[in-house]
Amino acid sequence: MDDRFLQWKKQCMSKIDLSKKGSVDEDISDVVAFINDSENYFTTSSCSGRITLIDGVSEVQKKDCNWLFVTHQKCQSADVVSPYFTLSPYNGRAVGDAALSFLQVASLARAGGDASFRFEPFVLHVQCRRLEDAQLLHSVAVNSGFRNSGMTVGKKGKIITAVRSTHCLEVPLTHEGQQLVSGDYVSFLVEVANQKMEENFRRMRRFYDCLQSAMCAEQCHSPKVTDAKAEKSVYKRRRRQAQEPECDSHKDDTSSEEDGALESGLHLLL
Repeated sequence: MDDRFLQWKKQCMSKIDLSKKGSVDEDISDVVAFINDSENYFTTSSCSGRITLIDGVSEVQKKDCNWLFVTHQKCQSADVVSPYFTLSPYNGRAVGDAALSFLQVASLARAGGDASFRFEPFVLHVQCRRLEDAQLLHSVAVNSGFRNSGMTVGKKGKIITAVRSTHCLEVPLTHEGQQLVSGDYVSFLVEVANQKMEENFRRMRRFYDCLQSAMCAEQCHSPKVTDAKAEKSVYKRRRRQAQEPECDSHKDDTSSEEDGALESGLHLLL
């Protein structure tokens, strides 16, 4: 298994980044590098979170949609409703965050179909050497506020942990090119998305801090595993380390209440 894992990691690390941006998002470069430096993990895909305006939304053919606007930071309502634009984002070249902010002057005026405004939170997929490693990462993720995280084991033995959250946002703004909502409502949506982005950044920082603490403690104190009983004991200790006070899931209660209030506001205005 170790030989196969090392081969998979080598292949993944040598691949060209085929994402639209062509590089790891700046806000998660540290946590991605930290995970990839570990002998037990490597990342297969990631996104720090983004706010987008997409025309021609299709879950099946998402790659064929028209990306009117995309940012990995907070945005302004003028980015969405401004009637002026220069160059569309992701124009076939790999660009960094600084260049993106210059290119992204988008608007609903360019929408010719069904356009939706979205916030998508941080997502990270990590391949793990052993099931115990995946369980440790999953515990850290859940206790850091990423309640939608999970694990899968493939037919070839690949163990993947997905770090995901639930505080998404998706609202249709146009239908067949016709704007459905007022400018004031778009401004409200942008404010909600920015609040979600701030919470997203807080959860990412919490995840990184807790992961460093859990992995450091594991490296310092984990004994050699010699039998099944010892293996079970190691897993129990890992779960305790992942649930240290500063990483306790009760820190997410306030965030959950805020998300609920924001969603309630959306329902009232729709």
